[in-house]
Amino acid sequence: MPNSPSDTPRRVTVRRKGPLLVEGPVEVELEDGTVVTSDRFRVALCTCRRSRRYPWCDTSHRDRA
Repeated sequence: MPNSPSDTPRRVTVRRKGPLLVEGPVEVELEDGTVVTSDRFRVALCTCRRSRRYPWCDTSHRDRA
């Protein structure tokens, strides 16, 4: 996604015991360089790494909250 002065910033919402909520669409670059995309209007990114759908949150954090 190109950066230019006319681009509107993406909003990221941080939750203490939950995922990062990001206004989409988004591209996420993983540690191995793989890029995954979502065209949804809002995505939940896993921060606990328990998700079976990582980097997308599947609410696995609720089991040990």
